[in-house]
Amino acid sequence: MTKLLADRIALVTGASRGIGFATARALARAGAHIVAVARTQGGLEELDDEIRKDGGSATLVPLNLTDSDGIARLGAGLHERYGKLDILVGNAGVLGPSSPVGHIELKAFTDVMAVNVSANFQLIRCMEPLLKQSDAGRAVFITSGAANKATAYVSPYAASKAALETLARAWAQETANTKLRVNLFNPGPVRTRMRATLMPGEDPATLDTAEQVAEFIVPMCAPSWTETGKFYDYKTRSLMSFRAPA
Repeated sequence: MTKLLADRIALVTGASRGIGFATARALARAGAHIVAVARTQGGLEELDDEIRKDGGSATLVPLNLTDSDGIARLGAGLHERYGKLDILVGNAGVLGPSSPVGHIELKAFTDVMAVNVSANFQLIRCMEPLLKQSDAGRAVFITSGAANKATAYVSPYAASKAALETLARAWAQETANTKLRVNLFNPGPVRTRMRATLMPGEDPATLDTAEQVAEFIVPMCAPSWTETGKFYDYKTRSLMSFRAPA
């Protein structure tokens, strides 16, 4: 039986743990070869072990996404090896400081923006030509409800996700007449290390797992997915369009 993503190349950032780890495994089970990117070599090796157990394959790329030249070299390497990229999952992100806006140091703010926004901008720049070489390029960026709620005390994170959403939506409009589809995915509260850091008193057993969430990201990466510029909300299991404020 042919797998949903057989013979497709999928790049997943932040793949060493959490939603990135689970999504990489789910995409591999669906038949994709995974290009797994993360800072943590040990986490990438654990992912590789799990993917191999599932009968899949992966290429491990230890890379700090603030290394813009490194992202460019990765794009060049993928071009040389595969000549295309079918799937991009922009998952890597950092929470940053939990503090009132006026108490946050400039460097702490720019560090969050570097990973959550600038790195994704560089990924778009370097991977767009490869995604356009695919017969059905698909890009999914992981966002957060903090972007539209403007959540207090995590302003760098909220602002970075709002910027990411606008960046992805603009890209979706620019590529609407191509075979490339670009969308956003909001997982909501999930049983991850980031969530535990933000909400240390919360019972993790009350939250869905990253593995449960990942199963809903996989269809958005498939050739059969035709929507672009949309926002999938995991909590309500609904695909939403962006609308201007009333």
